[in-house]
Amino acid sequence: MGLDIKLPIGLMFSIIGLLLTIYGLFTASNSEMYTRSLHVNINIWVGACMLVFGVIMLVFVKRPKK
Repeated sequence: MGLDIKLPIGLMFSIIGLLLTIYGLFTASNSEMYTRSLHVNINIWVGACMLVFGVIMLVFVKRPKK
């Protein structure tokens, strides 16, 4: 099969993860925003995880096929 969805999934997760991480960095000083999450900046953590997953998917696209 010639269908390979690693590239679009990698791009989507990388872009959304980068945006969410940047948003978390800009709102890090707002303590009221993170009271419901026990003062954990969940935007940075989830954004970083999504960014790492997206980069891993993009790395798998570049790997040679067997």
